[in-house]
Amino acid sequence: MKERNDKRYKKGSKNKKFQVYKPRKKKSAEEDAAIQYLQAQYVKIVSDDVKTFKDFPLSQKTLKGLKENNYIVPTEIQKQAIGYALQGKDILGAAKTGSGKTLAFLIPILENLFCKKWTRLDGVGALVISPTRELAYQIYETLRKVGFLHDFSVGLIIGGQNLKFERKRMDQINILISTPGRLLQHMDENPLFSCHNLQILVLDEADRCLDMGFEATMNAIIENLPPERQTLLFSATQTKSVKDLARLSLSFPTYVAPHEQAETVTPEFLQQSYIICEIHEKIGILWSFIKNHLKQKVLVFMATCKQVKYTYDLFCKLRPGVSLLALYGTLHQEKREKIYNEFCRKSNVVLFATDLASRGLDFPRVNWVIQMDCPEDVDTYIHRAGRTARGVFGKGEGLLMLLPNEEKIIEKLRNKKIPINKIAVDPSKVIAPQKKIEVLLSDHMDLKQTAQRAFVNYLKSVFLMKDKEIFDVKLIDTDAYARSLGLLVPPTVKFLQKYQKKDTNVKKESAEIDGHNVIEKLIEKSETEESDQSASKEEDYEKLLPEPIKTEPQNNIEIPKLDYQNFEVSDNDELLHTKEANVDAPLKDEPQTKKKISKSLTKAAAVKMILKKKIKVNSTVKFTELDEVMEDEQKDFKSDFGLHIAKTKDILQKEDKRDKPCFKEKAKAMQKEKKRKLKTKKKRDVGDKDDFGSLSESDGPDLSWLPDPDKVYGSKGSDNESLSGDNNRDSMQSDDQQCEESEDEQVYHRPSKRKLIESRGIPQEGLVPCKVKKIEDLSSKLSVHEAEMIAISLLKKKP
Repeated sequence: MKERNDKRYKKGSKNKKFQVYKPRKKKSAEEDAAIQYLQAQYVKIVSDDVKTFKDFPLSQKTLKGLKENNYIVPTEIQKQAIGYALQGKDILGAAKTGSGKTLAFLIPILENLFCKKWTRLDGVGALVISPTRELAYQIYETLRKVGFLHDFSVGLIIGGQNLKFERKRMDQINILISTPGRLLQHMDENPLFSCHNLQILVLDEADRCLDMGFEATMNAIIENLPPERQTLLFSATQTKSVKDLARLSLSFPTYVAPHEQAETVTPEFLQQSYIICEIHEKIGILWSFIKNHLKQKVLVFMATCKQVKYTYDLFCKLRPGVSLLALYGTLHQEKREKIYNEFCRKSNVVLFATDLASRGLDFPRVNWVIQMDCPEDVDTYIHRAGRTARGVFGKGEGLLMLLPNEEKIIEKLRNKKIPINKIAVDPSKVIAPQKKIEVLLSDHMDLKQTAQRAFVNYLKSVFLMKDKEIFDVKLIDTDAYARSLGLLVPPTVKFLQKYQKKDTNVKKESAEIDGHNVIEKLIEKSETEESDQSASKEEDYEKLLPEPIKTEPQNNIEIPKLDYQNFEVSDNDELLHTKEANVDAPLKDEPQTKKKISKSLTKAAAVKMILKKKIKVNSTVKFTELDEVMEDEQKDFKSDFGLHIAKTKDILQKEDKRDKPCFKEKAKAMQKEKKRKLKTKKKRDVGDKDDFGSLSESDGPDLSWLPDPDKVYGSKGSDNESLSGDNNRDSMQSDDQQCEESEDEQVYHRPSKRKLIESRGIPQEGLVPCKVKKIEDLSSKLSVHEAEMIAISLLKKKP
């Protein structure tokens, strides 16, 4: 399309329908010449001569991106690694935490793809794998800052994100940053994903990626990658295993470790110390530390996710006076990114985290790193402590809290050139909010459940540790640890009970085997002694006995061996007895009986056995000097089966006495309520029907607001209108019958007829006496006509 003078066709016009865009410039010959010059300079790189990034043969786009982000002077690992990487060599890079390893592999990626004129149609050219999502997100943000002038497309593929969104754009990504699990998922499921043009593979925190946890996943990923590629491995604790290097097809990698000859493995300006405390004192020490460091940035590491969650929820309710955050694996990805960014941004904050935050994350200006639980090994300690004192002149402090049996790890740390000093805690400054914690757990059931999970998961983590010299579950005081968490009763730990049972069974078997071997040896000795004695005395017996009678030699007699292992629990008074053996019969002819499988004795079965044998539990029997039995009072302690039988029996009897009358009262109340509902229902049914038993509907005016005349004056008014004064006696008899009716059918209460007559001055001689209790019923049931007839009869009798 030709350019026109009309304004609407010019670039930048608001009318997008007629907007004309200039075609993309083709890479000129000048750019090709610059690429050839840069590639020629790669061979001449000398790491000792490099002082700034400009001394490297880098493209102008990369140099400008570094300058705008204040990356001017390279670190030691960057000086050595970038030169070898630009030359196309495989690298094993090991350096201290915070030494700038991320830029050491991002700059070679950008330069390699730039020199090869990589486009979106070429597919994936560089692959970066990191063990955690937070580290992958950090690498992605650093690449965006440094390489924003390049035309390469970058993709961040991690778990917790939209899989469909990633799947549609996989064929357009040039630099892929991913975690192992999500990458393997795209390799298996996404037909658009292809790595056949891969140029560079980077493993950040390589020792963790090649660990047992990612072994199967990484093996599957490496099988899908082309063998002809450049591989870069970076970590603070680099692996040197021949097996790992062979998996990655590394033949002669260049090992770059500028700090290997340094005095310390950790940063120089990191002050490290440790304390020895009991397990129930840890929460109190942590709480007191946070209260005394409210204006500092603190990172607290714990062993499990449940511990982090419980400590965060608990401290949020206790309100120490500083903002709190928690970062662990079970959180949603968006929340994890939000917490990561918030911790980086704030200056006065406390972050509770697992080892998820221990590798590679660059948290700025962290003052303290507290390791509340002992790290798994020395490498874990190095990565945890490296979250502070980052950079060339970064300062920070680290504190390690150990149990008395975990102090053996200090020797291993010192052997790895880690300077660490022992300090003591001032007990006067330690304030443990134990009562507040117990009150909070009693009020909040959710918090109590998280405390129970934290308790169990911590014991699991200690049990699964590889180094059994340092980590021993048996040495942990579980009752004290549960009370420190606010739990008055420690929760049951099933795996620990099984482990203890196995341990006791193994000890019993070994003891039984040893005892059985000793018994066999004694029997063998007795056999040999008897045989010797019988051989010496055989001739003497033959002389004394008559000729026809001769005894067989004692050597042929087989001595039966007692089975000391086969004991059974009997219902008799004796708890244990041996199986009776037929000594006369030969042992070889006896059929071999199958061993009974020993079943675990439950508490209920134990109680039944005790009740059958009529054994008095929790009681002691003493004897006087005259051998008379003297019983003491029952003591308040648990039986062998962990049951307070006497105490629970008394409690149950008392509870029964309280519960039975309450239950009877509740049952009576329920019956009364049912009867009352039935009566009200009958009344409603009767009141809604007319004399013919059907609902009445009149065409006249609505008189529903008036009271029912039948209920007010009685239902017999219309029938008695034709009665004369001679029928007064019959009417009075009907009145007596109405007096005897129940009071429940009354709707409106009026004053008694006797009181009305007395108030008008009418004598009462002619009236039929009625019971006092039923006067109200008579007045309520009389109709107007009946009342008039009674009044006329009374007036006639008046003199």
